Amino acid sequence: MKILLLEDNKKLNDTITKRLKIKNYNVISFTDGADAYEKITEGFSCFILDINVPNVDGINILKKIREYYKIVPVIIISGSVELDVIKQSYDFGCNDYLKKPFFIDELEIKIEKLCNIEDNNIYFDDNSYFDFKSATVVIDNKETRLTKKEKLLMNLFLSKKNQVITYETIENYVWEGSFVSLESIRSLIRRLRKLLDKDYIQTVVDTGYIFKIS
Repeated sequence: MKILLLEDNKKLNDTITKRLKIKNYNVISFTDGADAYEKITEGFSCFILDINVPNVDGINILKKIREYYKIVPVIIISGSVELDVIKQSYDFGCNDYLKKPFFIDELEIKIEKLCNIEDNNIYFDDNSYFDFKSATVVIDNKETRLTKKEKLLMNLFLSKKNQVITYETIENYVWEGSFVSLESIRSLIRRLRKLLDKDYIQTVVDTGYIFKIS
């Protein structure tokens, strides 16, 4: 399981990371909120966020996570005891809140309870799925590794299955806010359609696309 850890206290960050790696978790750790913010779309199964960190705070990162991942567990770890801060964390979709100081065992228990979900493979149908861990699409036992932009587009489609995704949303997510022509978006869609070999991606005229699965 791949975990994103954001904790600006280097000693605590190292301690948590070492303990979780002993459990064979794949931990990607950050001490700066801006660095963590850039990586949240990279297929994590669990997020552990401190609130008061440099540049981008944990609440804003939590809000961004929930734009793309509705069900991936988020655990907040914070020294704040302010009711407004705790309420805000839950309002924006955290699954649990752990007040500092805490025993690492407490955090491990929460991770095992909330995050130990085998969700690396997301199925489109009985014979087709996307593997977040390896960034591959498997169609009828044929495996194809995706490029970075293809992977980001699949992440976006699968986080918003059966919902209309606008050209602007694709531009902001896949090209990370950089300007891109409509033709470049269409070219990426054509490549992904060819890889999938089935009519999952449907065009919504003058608006964008929808990834249609049951």
